[in-house]
Amino acid sequence: MQYEEILKHLHSRANPENVQGMARYGIRPANPLGISMPELRALAKQIGKNHELALQLWTSGIHEARILACLVELPAAVTEAQMEDWVKDFDSWDVCDQCCGNLFDRTALAYQKAAEWSAREEEFVKRAGFALIAWLALHDKKAGDAPFLEFLPLIRRESVDPRNFVKKAVNWALRHIGKRNLRLNRAAIQTAREILEIDAKSAKWIAADALKELTSEKVQERVKRDA
Repeated sequence: MQYEEILKHLHSRANPENVQGMARYGIRPANPLGISMPELRALAKQIGKNHELALQLWTSGIHEARILACLVELPAAVTEAQMEDWVKDFDSWDVCDQCCGNLFDRTALAYQKAAEWSAREEEFVKRAGFALIAWLALHDKKAGDAPFLEFLPLIRRESVDPRNFVKKAVNWALRHIGKRNLRLNRAAIQTAREILEIDAKSAKWIAADALKELTSEKVQERVKRDA
C-alpha cells in the first residue's frame, strides 16, 4: 500500500464514538480518528516494514498514522535525530507508549535515550524516558542487571513529579525492573522504600503501589523460582 492509499483507508475507518472513548481515557491528541489498535496492527502487518513510509506517516500529523508509523518502521533505520523529532511530537500517552514499546526500545540508542529523556521537563518526553525503561525491562531478555540498577536513581529522582502521565510511567518502570529477577526485585523494593520516605504525594503513591506488587506472593514466588 502506498502513502495516499493508507491515509484514505485510515480516514474511511474513522470512528467518532471511539474518539470520545479515547478522551475518557485521557487520550486527546490533535488529529484522532478513533481506530483501534488491533486494526492498526493488522494493517501494519499487511503493509510490512518500510522506513520511508514510516517517515511519511509520522509527518501526516494524524494520530493513528503516527502509531502505524511506529509499527512499520525499521528499528535499525532509526536515527538519533529521528528519535528526537518524534518524541517532541508526542501529545498523548498512547502514541508515546506504542512508539516506545514497538520501536524505540529496539533501537541501539534505547538505553541512552531512556536516561536522557527521564531528565527532560516536557511531560510526554519524560514519560517516554520511563516508558522506555519499562519496555526495556520487559522486552530485553538478554540485558544484564547493571543498566537497570543505574535506572533506579533516576526513578527515585523523578518520583516527585506530580503530573499524572509522568508518575504513572515512573511507577511502571519501577515495577517492571523489580519483576525481572530476584536481585532487581530486592533493589527495586529498596528503592521503593526510599521513595516512600520522600515528602511528596506522587512519591508516596508510586512507592506504595510498587511495593504492593513487588512484595506480593505471586511476584516473590516467580523471582525466587527463576533465581
